[in-house]
Parts: sequence; C-alpha cells; structure tokens
Amino acid sequence: MDVALTGADLVTCLGDADATFAALYKGVDGSEPLRFYDTGRMGVTRGYHVNDHDAEDDDQDEPSLRAGRWLARCVAGAVRQAGIDPARERVSVIVGTGLRELRAVERWALDGVPVRRRDLHFDAAVRAVLPDVTEVITVSNACSASGHALALAQDMLAAGEADAVVAAGCDAMSESMLTMIGRVADAPTAVLQPFQEGRAGVLLGEGAVAVVLQPGTAGGARPLATVLGTGLSCDAYHETAPDAGGIVAAMRDAHSRAGVGPRDIGLVLAHGTGTALNDPTEAAALREVFEGTAPGPLVTGVKGAIGHTSGSAALMSLLIAVESIRTGSVPATVGLSEPIPEAAGLRLVVGEPADCDARVAQVNAFGFGGVNAVSIIRVDR
Repeated sequence: MDVALTGADLVTCLGDADATFAALYKGVDGSEPLRFYDTGRMGVTRGYHVNDHDAEDDDQDEPSLRAGRWLARCVAGAVRQAGIDPARERVSVIVGTGLRELRAVERWALDGVPVRRRDLHFDAAVRAVLPDVTEVITVSNACSASGHALALAQDMLAAGEADAVVAAGCDAMSESMLTMIGRVADAPTAVLQPFQEGRAGVLLGEGAVAVVLQPGTAGGARPLATVLGTGLSCDAYHETAPDAGGIVAAMRDAHSRAGVGPRDIGLVLAHGTGTALNDPTEAAALREVFEGTAPGPLVTGVKGAIGHTSGSAALMSLLIAVESIRTGSVPATVGLSEPIPEAAGLRLVVGEPADCDARVAQVNAFGFGGVNAVSIIRVDR
C-alpha cells in the first residue's frame, strides 16, 4: 500500500529542518567536545549535541528528559504541517528509539536527579502537545528503530486502524552508550568518516524526527513524498556485528514490497556509521543488490555531519532523501575523501553535492542484533 507523507519535522545538532539541510549542503561537521560527561574515563571526547542551552548561559546544568522534549517539538511540527486534527481523526503515534530516556535514569542513579518512571515512555511527552491522539506506542529496535516505526505505521494504515499515523524517532546521548563505543576504539575518535579508508569509528549524535503518514488516497495538497514500502529483517547474526546476508534480505524485501527493482532506484541514503565492520559490510550488500545496474544509484550518508542518531537515524535519512530529490541535489558525505576498497563501483557522493534527477530513493538503517529496516520512497517534483 502506498502511503502519503504529508508532514515532517526534525531537530539535529545542526538545528531545525531548514538549518540542517542548509548545513549538510555546506559540508558542515556538527561535532563538538562532549558536554556533561567525564570524558577521561569514557574513551570518547566528541559528539553531536543538540543545543539545549540559552545563548547567554553555556554553563547551566544538563536539561532532563531531553529526548522527549525534542520529540514533542517534532511531532507537533509534523502534525501542524500535515493539517490533521487528532481531536477529530484517529491519529496514532509510534516512536522508535534506541535508548528511550536512559540518560535520565543514569542521572537518577548517579546524581540523585529524580525522574518519574512513567516519563521514561514517551506518552506524556507526546500528549503534552497532542492530548487527543489515540495512542502512543514506543518501540526500541536499536539503530533502525524509526525505520521499524515507519513500517508499523504503514501496516496500521493498510489495516484501517488509523486515519493518520505519526512515525517518529528520538534519542539523546547516554553515559553508558558513550562508554561502550569508547571501549571498542583504540583511541578516542576525532571525526566520524563514513566509508573512509582509515576511519576511526563512530560518534554519537542526538535529536528527534517525526513524519505524518496518511493513506495515499487522502485528499489535500500534494504529499512531500510517497512511502512505497519498508523491508525488514532480523538476522540475529551477532550481538553487534552486521551481516551482509541480513542486509541484502532487508533491501530485497523493501524492493518487493515497494514494487520496484534496483534499476528504479536513483539514490541511496546509506547507514554509513564509519565503523570497521558496518561500512565494508554495507558496501558489499549494496554492490550485490545493485549489480548490473550501472551506473547505479548515487550513495551518500549523513552521520559525518550529524553523528549516529541511534533510533532516529532512519527517518532523519529519509527526510534528507526527500530534500535531495526535491532540490535535485544530494549532499556529499561529510568526512569522506578516500573511499574504502570495498566501496569500489559505488557512486559515493564525495567532496561536493551531486546533481540528482532521481525520483525513487532507498534509505538504509541497521541495528545491533541484525535488526534491519530499509525504506523506499518516491518524490514527485
């Protein structure tokens, strides 16, 4: 079932949607020294923070329940753009997240900053801005979580269980997650470089994103995009290492559900984490799926600019794919100058934005445990 994307909003370390898009086209690296954390014992010194601070007060304490606040802002913005009314229509919200409000739990345990347990689910945050939504569902599917939220939203509309569904994602950095990525690196990673030869590893980003989905037959203005299908796989190959077979399965499932073939796809937003394992594995999977389609789709990734935003990564990439097709220009992969050998034959966008006449894009998102989501969208200019 084709689904119309009728509203959208996001917030990243680079700012709101317009600011993020503008910075991506300029090749801005949004990383900075970490705030709030004892970096000396974590093995991580940099990340991609959303700016929660007042301009004149850089020393204030870390705000609490940050992910939920960003989520509420984006959900409200997307619903406003779509022009739907939860008081008169059945509107469900599905939030994909990797960590929920884990940072609030850490601050409760370590610093005595109290948090209500019910606030660790995103129902209260969403209902603070949209009190009349039918339901708020939180799914935690690692770094492909918002891709899974998108798939569930499509299923709900196909089943007639909602008039509109908001698919969303959000995550904030946490001390435990930062410590985990620091333990697998030989030295603190200075810069995230997707598909780069000699890359040093991943850095965390944070933020939120939301899109409104309605049946493709819904009236009103032309949609921002059409979601043709989302393919899923859960290969359970390894706790953290990706598997090319599971990734290929998700891509082919997406193509089948969308009714497209590899030749129909002109742009790929890669997962591209800048890690030792993801990048060659993802490159191999892309080469297998797009073999024989020369010159093949343009391939770019955004984590060099905004970091690995965990549960919100899939939908953030999706909106960047929409903007790329709408404007006919694909932002370059920030941090990439010398691609890895495994990416030979892929049309990676390096150095400067690339002209793009594509109408159909593929968005990759992969998570720990082989929890993969691949979405196919079409944008009619």
